[in-house]
Amino acid sequence: MSLENIYPIFDTILSRSDKEKMLKQKSIVIWMVGLSGSGKSTLARALENSLHEEGYLTQLLDGDNMRTGINNNLGFSPEDRTENIRRAAETAKLFMNAGLVTICSFISPTDEIRKMAKEIIGDGYVEVYVDCPVEVCEERDVKGLYAKARKGEIPDFTGVSAPFDAPKNPEVAVDTANQTLEQSHQELVKAIIERIKY
Repeated sequence: MSLENIYPIFDTILSRSDKEKMLKQKSIVIWMVGLSGSGKSTLARALENSLHEEGYLTQLLDGDNMRTGINNNLGFSPEDRTENIRRAAETAKLFMNAGLVTICSFISPTDEIRKMAKEIIGDGYVEVYVDCPVEVCEERDVKGLYAKARKGEIPDFTGVSAPFDAPKNPEVAVDTANQTLEQSHQELVKAIIERIKY
């Protein structure tokens, strides 16, 4: 289908800044990156709860939830992983433009995929690296995924049979291998609140 007959409406839409003013918060997309088992989803939920308690309006987008909804037709091929992140980034951008603080928890394994997400979201993209070595993630293996991947039951599993490029210059990094969950949580909350104060 051609896009030549599509005409997006921009001139009558309230601006992001109008909505930020009403909500008294700066809207951003917090893009949490890390291996399976690094603590991304746990930290994302804890961050959302803390921000809610402080009076901020948030929306949480989690990889597993997106894959059972909007992205339920995607697999884990390189092409599908890219499309998964593209859709997530476009969704996050809509929430950001509505004035919300949007928290995204996705493995986002490659530099290229994260670059695409950043380009889609634009101003307001804040990359958070949940830093945890694969060995530690595998020890935790809460979902039993690493064990299945080692047996060949899960192909193209990030950190085992598919690559993971650690972010080189994230805006925020938390070390969940050497910090308690609460220490990482407090460090993250402090860093984010500084960015969303109106």
